[in-house]
Amino acid sequence: MALRSPDIHVAAITVVAGNVPLQQAVRNALYTAELCGSSVPVFAGAGRPLKREYYSAQWFHGRDGLGNRGYPPPKRTQESKHAVDAIVETVCANPGIVLVTLGPLTNVALAIERAPEMVKNISRCVIMGGNPCCEGNVTPAAEYNMWVDPDAARIVLRSGLRIELVGWHLCRGEANLNARDIEYVLSLGTELARFTVECNSVAMESNRVQTGEIGICLPDPTAMAIALDPSIATDSVHHYMDIETESELTRGMTIVDKLGVASDERNREIWQPVLRNPPALVHWKMDVPRWKSLLYGTLTEPHRSG
Repeated sequence: MALRSPDIHVAAITVVAGNVPLQQAVRNALYTAELCGSSVPVFAGAGRPLKREYYSAQWFHGRDGLGNRGYPPPKRTQESKHAVDAIVETVCANPGIVLVTLGPLTNVALAIERAPEMVKNISRCVIMGGNPCCEGNVTPAAEYNMWVDPDAARIVLRSGLRIELVGWHLCRGEANLNARDIEYVLSLGTELARFTVECNSVAMESNRVQTGEIGICLPDPTAMAIALDPSIATDSVHHYMDIETESELTRGMTIVDKLGVASDERNREIWQPVLRNPPALVHWKMDVPRWKSLLYGTLTEPHRSG
């Protein structure tokens, strides 16, 4: 969606081990950029969480993360520079840049630890992740991106970045691409439209089994839509937020201070590491027809380079 937006310049794509192992994720990023007619540099980063064993989400997305469709290998290769170096250099060279994260936060946490001064250059950090005040999708308590590397998530949330959280809840219900939406996308007749539906074929069935919802659940495009057009979010509130890192039962749980009790005298000491940072902007609701319209537009426009 970002690569197809005419007013957006994507400076870099940095890849982390997430839904699929690192090299498969790099291959997917290169292949998708190729479909978009883009020469954006793609950098490989962390192949495992900061402190924990790595677990993929291939059970949900398929072995290749793209619905097991057997897509050909990309023609381009990844850059030689490590993703963490690319993040630091790109952010420092582009004051006001918007950082959009669609996977575990390992690379970003490592970049912050290496160059904490870069935080001031990032105008928005839009995070797809978390399950504020709702059930999780990898455990009852947690959403996958936060659960797989909660230590990295905590570093990022406590870094002073201007966080915007687009949680898993936003892509559910009416936000799913239903049968009528899928039929419309396929009717566009473009390679990208077909890819959008086909690469999510395994995920659609996994979504039905897990939630009972019939449709394609698209958390990453939901987050990107709000990154591209913040007005798509219709209910957004600043809250203090943290990630659970100690308990295995609630590992990766997104703790959102929805009622504003963190600064209460009873809680202030526990929340002190969080209170010194700006509260995160949590997007609670969005304009579903507008988000789908933005998605459809990126599937119909002619290819462009960038």
